Parts: sequence; C-alpha cells; structure tokens
Amino acid sequence: MKLISWNVNGLRACMGKGFMEFFEEADADIFCIQESKLQEGQISLELPGYHQYCNYAVKKGYSGTAVFTKKEPLSVSYGIGIEEHDQEGRVITLEFPDFYMVTVYTPNSQEELARLPYRMTWEEEFLKYLKKLEETKPVIFCGDLNVAHKEIDLKNPKTNRKNAGFSDEEREKFSVLLENGFIDTFRYFYPEAEGAYSWWSYRFHAREKNAGWRIDYFLVSSQLKERLEDAVIYKDVMGSDHCPVGLFLKEE
Repeated sequence: MKLISWNVNGLRACMGKGFMEFFEEADADIFCIQESKLQEGQISLELPGYHQYCNYAVKKGYSGTAVFTKKEPLSVSYGIGIEEHDQEGRVITLEFPDFYMVTVYTPNSQEELARLPYRMTWEEEFLKYLKKLEETKPVIFCGDLNVAHKEIDLKNPKTNRKNAGFSDEEREKFSVLLENGFIDTFRYFYPEAEGAYSWWSYRFHAREKNAGWRIDYFLVSSQLKERLEDAVIYKDVMGSDHCPVGLFLKEE
C-alpha cells in the first residue's frame, strides 16, 4: 500500500507546476495534501478512481487540507472536534477497516515565535485526539508538522535554535509524540540519513544548495510497526517549496 503526503503551498499554483504529473505517476492508494489554500468550489479536480475529501479554512487563501483515496473510507471527519482549533481546515480523518488515516497541517509558530503559545495548545489537543482514535484502532498520520525534530533534520541547526520549527518547545512536543508510541517512519528506516529534507526556503537558492528542513512526516502507531515497508522523500519533485513524502505498508 502506497501513501503520499505533500504540502503543495497552494493547489491551484501547484497544478501549473506539475501536480497532476506527479499525482498520476505516483498512483498512490491514499494521497494527502496540506496548504491547499482553497475555498469550496474554487477548483474541480478530475481524479478518476479516487474519492475526494477537503477541509477548508474560514479565512480565504489560507491553510486547508485534502485527501484523495482509491478505497472508500468507512467514515470521514473534519477537524479535531474543538471549535477553537477547527477554523483553519487543518485536519481530515478517514477511517478504514484496519486503521485511521489522519492528515494534518500543524500551525506554524511564526516570526519571533508569535504563535508559539497557540501551537503548544494545539499540540496537546491534537495528541489527545490521536490517542482517542487509537483506543479504537491504530493510527497513521501525515503532513507538514512544522518542526525539525533533531539537528540531523535541518541544514543549519545552530543558527535556528530560537526560530519557528526548531524551538526547544516544538521539538519537545515531537518527542512527546514518540514517547506516546508513534513511530517517525523515515527515521525508523534511515536513522542516520543526513541531508534528507522536505522543505527549502524560496530564498538564497536554498533548494539548489540543499539547505533544507525535514518537517513533513508519516508517523504510525506502534501496532503498525510490522507492516512498515519503506519511507521515502521525493526530493526531486518540484511544484512547491515542500517536496512530497511517502510511506509503503505491507497489506494485512
């Protein structure tokens, strides 16, 4: 089973930069996107063989998530059930017979960590949400988590210690996810891989120099460990300031 996650940084823009070519070539069973920046009805995607589910932010041209899946889910829900956190279209959950599939676009802590207090609250509530799902069946969640966990996960750790995405507080919340039994699938397969990034600034020719950050992830409940086959970063796929990431699972 092949799963893909991609922060497209505006789906309409990405459509003009090769989105469909990668989508068709990938032929994923489940394809999740973040930062769609869409309102309902703004775009009509022809994706034969896929069921489409979208969550939109109240604010126009901001945030948003979508999931395209070949297999129809048993149920679909939007958000995490808390009004304060469900205004920005950040979460979609699909229930399948043997797992929940969650895609998430984690709030950015912003310049000078202006939104860090909100981010901390979000992290706590999102973890509670995941653990509640786990009471029923294992969880796979993917998306732009807006954090590079360890120094190996970004090119310039020393100069970014107090910046959004590499603050001690954000990194600690990611550690808490792992302490709660979730597996960072890329590091499960490639614990020592350096220079493996999924986001690069549009400035300073960062992508050419591979001065990037690994902030896009697939995490899974520990019960799914035996089904893990491989984790991939599609670093050469253009179209966004992020590249897609993937997970391969053995069928049950």
